[in-house]
Amino acid sequence: MAVMHGTDAGDRPDHSHDGLPPGHRHPHGRPGQGEDPTAPPSIGIVGAGRVGLALGRAFAAAGWPVVAVASRDAGRRDAFRSAVPDARAFVEPAGVLDEASLIFLTVPDDVVAPLAADLRLYSGQALVHTSGLLPSTVLEPAMAAGTERASFHPLVAFADPEAAVEALQGATIAIEGDPSLVRLLGELAEACGAQPVQLPVEGKAAYHAAAVLAAGGFVALLDAIAELGRGAGLDEAGSLAIYAPLVRQSLANAERFGIDTALTGPIVRGDIGTLRAHLAAMAALAPGATELYVAAARREIALAVARGSLAPDRSRAMSELLDATGAGAVA
Repeated sequence: MAVMHGTDAGDRPDHSHDGLPPGHRHPHGRPGQGEDPTAPPSIGIVGAGRVGLALGRAFAAAGWPVVAVASRDAGRRDAFRSAVPDARAFVEPAGVLDEASLIFLTVPDDVVAPLAADLRLYSGQALVHTSGLLPSTVLEPAMAAGTERASFHPLVAFADPEAAVEALQGATIAIEGDPSLVRLLGELAEACGAQPVQLPVEGKAAYHAAAVLAAGGFVALLDAIAELGRGAGLDEAGSLAIYAPLVRQSLANAERFGIDTALTGPIVRGDIGTLRAHLAAMAALAPGATELYVAAARREIALAVARGSLAPDRSRAMSELLDATGAGAVA
């Protein structure tokens, strides 16, 4: 990943396209060019859910013209037009292709390929999807002579569009695709206050899996912490109040000193008795947290061994205890 200097299930727009004759050159020219080669390109967005709405607002606020949006959901079209008044709203993507030179597909991952198969770009246009998983090559069916493709994935949670726009400040946006378009999208990311990074196409799945662990996986960890907290008489708010500062401190230590050095706790110390007591407490009070605890403990053992903090005999004994837990044999 080189530093450069979503999707919403309810948005499945109609894929039909009334088109123009083959060889038609789009009036807006190539992205980033036109009568004024320094002016930003006209942007169109297909998909007006949370991702599309947030990006539309962010792009417009950054001074990049958002001229069109397409969604089959009338409520979403109205919400987008309220947030980005200069954008024309369409039911079908064809309208967006006739208005914009840089088109974003902010639709679910499973919709990107079939939607691209039903689109035909005009010379001088570019097509971008916002999937963190898919490579830009899935857009190939829509390509024509003089067109470009890329992917643009903001590493931001889009639970709330307004909060997502704010979160773009300082966030990472992963980009891959055709070189000149990647450069243009890097400028767009920076205009939104974000930090662009360029991914190799073969690294997208690993990148996205890591993102899922950092977002949904972390929330799952918090849920396990809250379940254990209930066993200690704490409600969810109480658990977050108590353990969130420790989470933040651990993250700060990892950023400052490195992941290996940031690891602390009974596993690093080889404290088998503590590990056994934890597993017994979870079996009695928070059985739903056990599987995640065991998986994390195995990873901690491997880290501790790799940095030389855990003796081989302690490592074996702890691993055997975790194996017994997995077999349901721990008292």
